[in-house]
Amino acid sequence: MEPPTLRKAGSKQEEAFGVQPRRVADLGTVPSLRRSNSSLRKVRRSQNLFGNSEKQESLSSWIPENIKKKECMYFVESSKLSDAGKVVCECGYTRQQHLEEATRPHTWQGKDWDPKKHVQEMPTDAFGDIVFTGLGQKVGKYVRLSQDTPPSVIYHLMTQYWGLDVPNLLISVTGGAKDFNMKPRLKSVFRRGLVKVAQTTGAWIITGGSHTGVMKQVGEAVRDFTLSSSHNEGEVVTVGVATWGTVHNREDLIHPSGGFPAEYVMDEEGQGHLTCLDSNHSHFILVDDGTHGRYGVEIPLRTRLEKFISEQTKERGGVAIKIPIVCVVLEGGPGTLHTIYNAITNGTPCVVVEGSGRVADVIAQVAGLPISEVTISRIQQKLSVFFQEVFETLTESRIAEWTKKNCRLDWGTDGADSTAVWERGLPGSGGRRRLLSPAQGRGVEGELQAVRGCRVTATGSGAASKPASRSHDHFGHENWDHQLKLAVAWNRVDIARSEIFTDERQWKPSELHPVMTAALISNKPEFVKLFLENGVRLKEFVTWDTLLYLYQNLDPSCLFHSKLQKVLAEEPERPVCTPPAPRVQMHHVAQVLRELLGDFTQPLYPRPRTGDRPRLLLPVPNIKLNVQGVSLRSLYKRSPGHVAFTMDPVRDLLIWAIIQNRRELAEIIWAQSQDCIAAALACSKILKELSKEEEDTDSLEEMLALADEYEHRAIGVFTECHRKDEDRAQKLLTRVSEAWGKTTCLQLALEAKDMKFVSHGGVQAFLTKVWWGQLCVDNGLWRVIVCMLAFPLLYTGLISFRERRLQAGPGLPRVRAFFNAPVVIFHLNILSYFAFLCLFAYVLMVDFQPTPSCCEYLIYFWLFSLVCEELRQLFYDPDEFGLMKMALLYFSDFWNKLDIGAILLFIAGLTCRLIPALLYPGRIILSLDFIMFCLRLMHIFTISKTLGPKIIIVKRMMKDVFFFLFLLAVWVVSFGVAKQAILIHNESRVDWIFRGVVYQSYLTIFGQMPAYIDEPAARPRIATIYGPKIADYLLYTFQQVQEHTDQIWKFQRHDLIEEYQGRPPAPPPFILLSHLHLFIKRVVLKIPARRRKQLKSKLEKNEEAALLSWEIYLKESYLQNQQYQQKQRPEQKIQDIGNKVSTMVDLLEMESLKRSGSMEQRLASLEEQGRSGEPPFGAGGVQSGLGEAEVAQFWGKDHRGRPCPVGQVPEPGPGFAHGSLWLFPAPQKASEGQDLEPDGRQEEEDVGDTHHVNARHLLYPNSHVTRFPVPNEKVPWETAFLIYDPPFYTDDRKDRGLVDPVGNALEPLSGISYNAVDGPIDRRSFHGVYVVQDGLPLNPMGRTGLRGRGSLGCFGPNHTLQPVITRWRRNQDGAICRKSIKKMLEVLVVKHSLSEHWALPGGSREPGEILPRKLKQVLRREFWSSFQNLLTQGTEVYRGYVDDPRNTDNAWIETVAISIHFSDQSDMDLKRLNSHLHACDPGMSVRWQVVDRRIPLYANHKTILQKVATLYGAFY
Repeated sequence: MEPPTLRKAGSKQEEAFGVQPRRVADLGTVPSLRRSNSSLRKVRRSQNLFGNSEKQESLSSWIPENIKKKECMYFVESSKLSDAGKVVCECGYTRQQHLEEATRPHTWQGKDWDPKKHVQEMPTDAFGDIVFTGLGQKVGKYVRLSQDTPPSVIYHLMTQYWGLDVPNLLISVTGGAKDFNMKPRLKSVFRRGLVKVAQTTGAWIITGGSHTGVMKQVGEAVRDFTLSSSHNEGEVVTVGVATWGTVHNREDLIHPSGGFPAEYVMDEEGQGHLTCLDSNHSHFILVDDGTHGRYGVEIPLRTRLEKFISEQTKERGGVAIKIPIVCVVLEGGPGTLHTIYNAITNGTPCVVVEGSGRVADVIAQVAGLPISEVTISRIQQKLSVFFQEVFETLTESRIAEWTKKNCRLDWGTDGADSTAVWERGLPGSGGRRRLLSPAQGRGVEGELQAVRGCRVTATGSGAASKPASRSHDHFGHENWDHQLKLAVAWNRVDIARSEIFTDERQWKPSELHPVMTAALISNKPEFVKLFLENGVRLKEFVTWDTLLYLYQNLDPSCLFHSKLQKVLAEEPERPVCTPPAPRVQMHHVAQVLRELLGDFTQPLYPRPRTGDRPRLLLPVPNIKLNVQGVSLRSLYKRSPGHVAFTMDPVRDLLIWAIIQNRRELAEIIWAQSQDCIAAALACSKILKELSKEEEDTDSLEEMLALADEYEHRAIGVFTECHRKDEDRAQKLLTRVSEAWGKTTCLQLALEAKDMKFVSHGGVQAFLTKVWWGQLCVDNGLWRVIVCMLAFPLLYTGLISFRERRLQAGPGLPRVRAFFNAPVVIFHLNILSYFAFLCLFAYVLMVDFQPTPSCCEYLIYFWLFSLVCEELRQLFYDPDEFGLMKMALLYFSDFWNKLDIGAILLFIAGLTCRLIPALLYPGRIILSLDFIMFCLRLMHIFTISKTLGPKIIIVKRMMKDVFFFLFLLAVWVVSFGVAKQAILIHNESRVDWIFRGVVYQSYLTIFGQMPAYIDEPAARPRIATIYGPKIADYLLYTFQQVQEHTDQIWKFQRHDLIEEYQGRPPAPPPFILLSHLHLFIKRVVLKIPARRRKQLKSKLEKNEEAALLSWEIYLKESYLQNQQYQQKQRPEQKIQDIGNKVSTMVDLLEMESLKRSGSMEQRLASLEEQGRSGEPPFGAGGVQSGLGEAEVAQFWGKDHRGRPCPVGQVPEPGPGFAHGSLWLFPAPQKASEGQDLEPDGRQEEEDVGDTHHVNARHLLYPNSHVTRFPVPNEKVPWETAFLIYDPPFYTDDRKDRGLVDPVGNALEPLSGISYNAVDGPIDRRSFHGVYVVQDGLPLNPMGRTGLRGRGSLGCFGPNHTLQPVITRWRRNQDGAICRKSIKKMLEVLVVKHSLSEHWALPGGSREPGEILPRKLKQVLRREFWSSFQNLLTQGTEVYRGYVDDPRNTDNAWIETVAISIHFSDQSDMDLKRLNSHLHACDPGMSVRWQVVDRRIPLYANHKTILQKVATLYGAFY
């Protein structure tokens, strides 16, 4: 069906117009459709298919109120009868199918039937869900509505009630309404291309919805895609807009309250002249005008609906675009031409599927012809071929109208008529616009993918494509910006790379800021990476306004968003007098981030001061990246005093990506970070904290996996740093990071419980270094203990120190350094603690008197010193966390809780002990307290590498056994209560009740039965049951813990080291002296506490900057190693091979399509020439002098030398065209005296073809000389080529004194010495000695089809020099830019005003000169000698033959390419070179160009440049 045209409903249209003929169908099979209580209604609903009953009720109430149907209210008998011979009304329905009031007498009696008066609207009775019987459980949506329904109501129904996402593209498919046959190849191309474009861009496909013609083709395409695609690829939205009165079995769809679902039966055999709905469409809009059997009713409404949708604006991630629309034409009749004509006139692009038949083929045949050739006779000829059935009925006026419309559609090679079709240009078309595109070779997918800016760019379809126009339109900045917005909205980074970010348009970083914001919000990491590669600097991009906007557009489903909303809910209301501000502020974000990172960090974003104005420049609801409206660009129009507020913009974006669990985006941003180890550990901490509150299992697992990944990244970078320099790596651990809340990497790892990082060898080496203080780590422990007991031994050199001044200095600093070492403090405390336990045990067992003894008083004093130390640990706050934070940190340690418990229990025992009546209970309490003090030894021994892991295992086993025993206690008590109640009656003694319920039941587990229970023989049996079970459980726990014991021990080792690193050196009870000294300093003298320098150090700015630069360098090395390892993985290799195979298959298929299309056009051209009587080979065909035998011999093989079947036209080679034997593309125009440089506008040489290709171009540059055609197999001189008779050509150049003689006479050439240095000219070849025949040298690469010197200067080799001057591309900070991990180069290139390409600054040289002429034109004379020195120091990258279109059989170009690379930006030679660059010629330009495969450089220069990039391992 044909939507984009407005035609009168009911007008007679033949089937060829794309609609069914207007006929009255047999109404005998269609019962009364107007009576809601009809017994023939067969709608069976299954409520199990949809559980959302509320949504169905809402739909059932909204649709009847807003959507109407049409009913005929006046029966007027028609002169026509139905197919069954029944009397029908003018509306097409029988009398029985009308409402009762329609058959009653009316005031309209005797009047003619008028649909405007006699058809009325009433609430619709057909809507809901539709299921096609026997075709699975795929559920669609449908609605019956009036043809006068506003498009806005339909759009609201589709988006709000049907739940469809707003489309990114609208594809309207039109064409033949009857079934037609398509070639299998073309059908495959159409189906695959259409559905792939719809699925990848999020498009809606709109068709006629019936199971015939083009609608059926679209439905089958969707079906094939659904069967072959995975579940995650999404559903293709296919909307069918059909006429209600032409739908067969539509009575099954009627139900006043909605069908949920309605079962529809497809009956193609019994449909008659009606049509069935297509089961592969997902949504149906059934247009009702109150008539029956009339086709085309839906066309006006479909046109209005498509126009309305195309005028809507869709916002995605801050990008707002108007929805583009494209019309796809498949087959079709005369009406389809009218459809295309109207679409083109209205600016809607059309893609015509060539080969589908009828009108599509007619348009494709004439689309590329000049308007002068689109004549009535030609159109008549095409119509006779493609419209054989109806050709005789076409009048001359109709054919003339066809010709006129085709002329309007064709603005081909001459561009004579371009009104109403020209729009802005597109990057893919070189600044040209084309609204009509024949899709054959490239396929529908290739054409639809070219849709930009609500238009289609048709760049050709192999041989079938034609040039759009010779007119050029300036492509302005707004259109480039518009294209980029569309690419971001459609997530087509491939289009952005190939069509938008080209050398035609140089993007400023500030111009990319709005789309960068959009890419971040919509989670398009590939675009973020692309923008960073093209100059976006995060330091300029991230501002207060931008960051605030990003947080205001958080993903509502992420956990951080809900936490932020809780913080906002707790925010007090602002006073009325204060200016309004957006709800979300950065200090709210900082509050939530501090909860995630921990209270040990400082807020990342400051709270605004009172009176500060809001920094956001625009209200959030109005911020859109709109094509025509307000844009996000206003966010970046800063005032002069507006500066970035953040210390680390990369940190801000990384946090924003991490809190939303966006893996790929965070990976790209982290690669840009400076403090990368701290950033990775902070990400791990945030993700682990968020995972604790995440309820969704999948999201939780993703967060934990991502947290583990960032921990491994931190480990990887730290490993690289530790390998290079251990000391600097350890500085990274303890450096205070201002960007991450004034914390350290080590503290972040500890708070995040990143055990793998803490257990890293480098971290453990640092902790060992801290543990030993200023002592050498290799000191034996026995030496330390001996010196502790006899410190005068320190003067003997028994202990070695790290610092030389201590080793060789006086004794007092050595003693102080020794006793301040944590290892010494620890062992002193161990000796003191053992002494305390021994004294405590002695008092409890030997000297516990009613009156405390001296030893007992010593214990009290000792314990008091322990209490003072615990108080010091509680209140010691060097980092100014506050008392509450310190209390939380203190009580979070299990051993501190054990200490407090032991002290409190000792105080309770001491209180009882001092009361004579409670002496014995006090002794019991103190004895139990002794046990708790002994348990404290476990913490002391955790420092031991041998005992530490075992203690952790025991601790973990104790926890697991506790839960096991808790469950066991439930069984014991329940059994004990039942046993006690059954065997003992009314026991009143409480202790005996406890003994019977608990104690005896517990002994029963081990087989010890009470004496009053029979069968004691069963005792050992129970013990054998429970004993092994407990042992097995403990063994399982041991095995589970043993795997990670080493990591856990290394992780917990830090706490003990940190404790003793800040502990006073004197052990208890002498520690009271240290406490007294500390009290005087802090309280009396008020000297602030100093930070522990070894665990947290603040570096100077210069030192910190150097350290971070070193870290960044090693991070890049780590990323490069990771990328290499990833490529070496077998899975990755298999995937890469699979991608290459898929690419190769696609290329082969495309090549096959191009060949077949080319062959068809050539045969058609030959057929036309045969009809017109023209010879098969035109003027541009066979060279004069070739007879029929020679032609047959020459055509025996194709251009690749492969045998050609008899009767088949050989495959065209480079330069072969359709309709003539040979037609080569025109080579580059070169001015006289132009330097010798290879031309770049030629087809690339075939893979494996070792012969020159450019040197065989048929037309010689800048002349009218035509070469003799030379096939590939005839290029070598060794191969016989009897008919080879090339013309002789030597250009008469102005600089005659510098070139060889002109003419083909051999006498002037006899004085030339070949294969030698001939005066100032070196005629030696890099490829060895060449053959001289008849006084002329022969090209060592073979025949070229032309004799003589051509436009070259000398016979034989013409030597050139190509200096390749490169430097590293750097950003504003001086760092080398990277792309795909590799460094990026910049190359010095030059360009002449008449040339389209840039070139290397080389070429031919004057005799006796070293520097090329072109280089001298851009370099000041005073620098020539210095540059010659640079050439001598350069690296040769190529030496040999150049395949150039100016080469001949007797003259050719050879070159030497020398690389001159400046690796240091501060190189004096580089600075001098830049200062001496000056284009002497006004038409010459010079610049530094980024090295990329898309660089607009000559092809052979690109090859040389690629060799240079490979030499330095740079990106290309």
